[in-house]
Amino acid sequence: MRFTHSGPAPTDRNDLKTLKTLLPYIWAFKGRVLLALSCLVLAKVANVSVPLYLKDIVDQLSVPATLLAIPVAALIGYGLARLMASLLGEMRDAIFARVIQGAVRTVARSVFEHLFRMSLRFHLDRQTGGMSRDIERGTRGIGFLLNFTVFNILPTLLEILMVAGILLHRYNGWFAVVTLGTIAVYIVFTLIVTEWRTVFRRSMNELDSKANSKAIDALINYETVKYFNNERYESARYDQNLAAWEESAIKNQVSLSFLNAGQGVIIALGVTLIMVLAARGVVDRSMTVGDVVLVSAYLTQLYSPLHFLGFIYREIKHSLADMERMFNLLETNAEVADSEGAQVLATRAAGVRFDHVDFGYDAKRQILRDVSLSIPPGRTLAVVGASGAGKSTLSRLLFRFYDVGAGSISINGTDIRQLTQDSLRTHIGIVPQDTVLFNDSIYYNIAYGRPGASREEIIEAARSAHIHNFVMSLPDGYDTLVGERGLKLSGGEKQRVAIARTILKNPPILVFDEATSALDSRTEKAIQHELGEISANRTTLIIAHRLSTVVDADEIVVMDGGRVVERGSHRQLIEQNGRYAEMWLLQQESEKAEEAI
Repeated sequence: MRFTHSGPAPTDRNDLKTLKTLLPYIWAFKGRVLLALSCLVLAKVANVSVPLYLKDIVDQLSVPATLLAIPVAALIGYGLARLMASLLGEMRDAIFARVIQGAVRTVARSVFEHLFRMSLRFHLDRQTGGMSRDIERGTRGIGFLLNFTVFNILPTLLEILMVAGILLHRYNGWFAVVTLGTIAVYIVFTLIVTEWRTVFRRSMNELDSKANSKAIDALINYETVKYFNNERYESARYDQNLAAWEESAIKNQVSLSFLNAGQGVIIALGVTLIMVLAARGVVDRSMTVGDVVLVSAYLTQLYSPLHFLGFIYREIKHSLADMERMFNLLETNAEVADSEGAQVLATRAAGVRFDHVDFGYDAKRQILRDVSLSIPPGRTLAVVGASGAGKSTLSRLLFRFYDVGAGSISINGTDIRQLTQDSLRTHIGIVPQDTVLFNDSIYYNIAYGRPGASREEIIEAARSAHIHNFVMSLPDGYDTLVGERGLKLSGGEKQRVAIARTILKNPPILVFDEATSALDSRTEKAIQHELGEISANRTTLIIAHRLSTVVDADEIVVMDGGRVVERGSHRQLIEQNGRYAEMWLLQQESEKAEEAI
C-alpha cells in the first residue's frame, strides 16, 4: 500500500500582522510594560557605565608607585553600576512576568472560546490532534517572543547605540564605524540566512502536526485498529510523516551550523579590527591602557549578547511561525453566528416549526428537501425512516449547528436565526444515538447537564434514568471513572448516563435521537416509561428507527430520501397501508423471530 504526503508547508506568512494581532493582549498591561521598559533603560545605562569606571580604575592604578592612591570614587561607582544593572534587570523580569503569562493565558482562552463558536462543519473538517498542537506551540511562542524581545533584543540594541555613541565621542571615528559595520553585516547575514532557514522550520511544524494527528486518530480508534489487524498500517502511516519530518529536521540543523559559522567569522573579523585600532592608539600615545580596557570591555559586552542575538532572532522567527497558525484559527470566521440584535429566548412552552426546509452538507449532497414539520408546545412528534433519510439532520439544524439552505426553523414563531445561540441551546436537551462521555467520573458526566445542580438533584436524575442502582453497585459509586469517551461503560450504560444528564438539564424542548437504540428490550421498556413521563408537557422530537418506541407519539412523520412521505398517528399510518405499515410489519416479524430464538 502506498502512502503519500499532501505537500509542503504554506509560505504565505505576514509577521507584521501576527505582531499586530498580539499587541492588544500586551497593551492590556500597559502600566507594567512601561515600568519594565523604564527598568530596562536604567539597567542598560548602569551596564554601559561599568567599563567607564573600569577605565578610570586602570588609569589611576597605572601611575608610578610614588603617586599611587586607591581610586575610591571609581571603585564605588564601579560597584554601584554593577549592582544597579543586576537589580534593575531582575526588577524588569519580575514586573514583566505577569505581562507574559497574562497574555499567554488571555490568548489561549480566546482561541479556546473561539473554537467553540465555530460550526460543526469546521470541526469535522479539522483533525483535533494537529489543531491542539498548533495551539500549544502558538501559546508557547508568545512566551518566547516576549521574553526574547524585551529581555534580549531591546537591551542589546539599546546598548549598541549607547556604546557606539561613547566610542564616537571619545575616540577615533573608526572605532564606531568598525563596531557598527560589524553589527550591520552580522544582522544582514543573520536575516538572510534565517529567512532561508524558516521554510525548514515551517515544514517541520506542518509535518509534526500531521504526524501527531495520525497518532492521536489511531490511538482514539484503538479498538478499530485491533479489529482489522492494522497496527502495521497505522505505524507505516505515522512513520511516513516522521520520515518527512526527519528530512526537514536534518536540513534545519545543517543550515543552523552554516549560520553559526558565518556569524563566528564576522565577529572574529570585527574584534580583530577593533583591537588593531586600539593597539595603534596605545603605540602612538593617543590612548591609554585604560582606554584599551574600556574598548575591550565594550567588545565583550556587545559581541557576547550579539552572538546570542542570532539565536534570539531565529527563535523569534520560529515563534512567529508557530503563532501564525494559532492566530489563523482565531481569525477564522464562524459559519454560524448570532445576528445583530439577536433575541434571548425565554419560555417554558415552546412550539417548534420546520417550514419548507432544504439543506445539504455541501452542494453535491442534498439531505433535506422541502421538509415541513410542526410540534405544538407540549406535544410529541416522531420522525422515522431508513438510515440516511435525514432524520438526525433535523436535530442538528434545530440546535443550529448548521443554518438551513432554504426555508426556516422557528420557535414560537421566531426564526431561530434571530435568537442567540446560547439561549436557543439552553432550551433544548438531547439524548443522542452515539453518546460520548468525558474521561471523568459518572457523577461529573451526569452533572454536566447542569453544573450548578446539587448532589441530590443529580442522584434523582440518575434514578429517573434507571442507572442509580447500577452506579451504587460499583466499588467507587458515582466517583467511578468512565474512561476515554466512556469506553469503560457498555453502550446501554452510556446511554442511561446521557438520559440522566438531559433529565438534569430540564429543558422545555427534548430531542431523543435513537435514544434507546443501545439498550436491551427489557431496559428499553423501563426507559421508555421514564422518557414518557419526562416528555410529558414538553415539546418533544423523537428520531427513531425502532417503531415500537414511537407508537404513542401525537404525530409520526415518515421520511425517505430527505422528504416527508407520510404523516399521521400510528393508527392512521397503519390504516394507510403505506411505507410506515410496511416498516411496522417487517419489524414485527423480526421481533417474533428473535423471540423464537
